[in-house]
Amino acid sequence: MKITASNRRRIRVRSKIVGVSMYPRLSIFRSNKHISAQLIDDTKGHTLAAESDITTKTEKATKTVKAHAVGLALGKKIMDLKIKQVVFDRGSYKYDGRVKALAQGVREAGVII
Repeated sequence: MKITASNRRRIRVRSKIVGVSMYPRLSIFRSNKHISAQLIDDTKGHTLAAESDITTKTEKATKTVKAHAVGLALGKKIMDLKIKQVVFDRGSYKYDGRVKALAQGVREAGVII
């Protein structure tokens, strides 16, 4: 089986991080149209919180603005869970554009990344 460049990047990034109960992992998924993020406790294998631009109502906005709104909404959910700090998992995506906007939205909500 051939390992693609994106799979190599994903393996390299995820080998260095793990989300524990104290600092859960904030995982990003980005497609051509949508972006979603979820907070994962890897020790228990549970998703603690999740948010997507489909569930976040932002009409007539660019994809970057929608990603920022998803970050803000997810940051509020994380703060409601009384979690102060998370480990950011960008997957195989470059930390630029929509991924960066989502991370900044989470930071603006008060979560330390």
